[in-house]
Amino acid sequence: MTGALVAGLLAGYGIAMPVGPVGTYLVALTARSSLWVGACAALGVASADGFYALVAAVAGSALGPLLVPVVGPLRWASVVVLVGLAVTGAAKAVRRYRAHRLSGLSQELPVGARTAYVGMLGMTLLSPMTVIYFAALVLGASGADPGVMERVVYVAAAFLASASWQLVLAGGGALLGRALSGHIGRLVTALVSSMVIVVLAVRMVA
Repeated sequence: MTGALVAGLLAGYGIAMPVGPVGTYLVALTARSSLWVGACAALGVASADGFYALVAAVAGSALGPLLVPVVGPLRWASVVVLVGLAVTGAAKAVRRYRAHRLSGLSQELPVGARTAYVGMLGMTLLSPMTVIYFAALVLGASGADPGVMERVVYVAAAFLASASWQLVLAGGGALLGRALSGHIGRLVTALVSSMVIVVLAVRMVA
């Protein structure tokens, strides 16, 4: 049981801690909205990681060869989604800056909590790195045959590890949003984050 717990924690932190396009977008989203919206988005990311951990725990080596061929199409789909989000975020920031609608900023959230959760869940499920990572875990589990409780502990630990790290990123985004609460600060933050997301997305297929 302890081995399953440690393996799940390592798997969850292993996929969550490298801050790629999804993590960058999570920080930027929280900075532009609220900690609540960011927390829901963070749980969306963790739910996707938990789902793939469940696949790795339940399917064993049988599903590994089926996951590997879809990595290429998912990589391009992820690039399109991320670039679209970056462009949309930058355009909204420019329009907000030009209109100087700062008085209503606290009521004008880019997305709601439910939309943030579903959006980040879908984006992470499309993330090629997540697919590659858990496909490798699946392929590497050919000799293992854990019991039901070990599988449950593994999946729960992976989800909690991912959730804890994503919530740390969301908290950082909330602090960033408070520190750069002026209209110029928010404009610069949105444009920089959009550029970073585009660069990271392009590197996926470079």
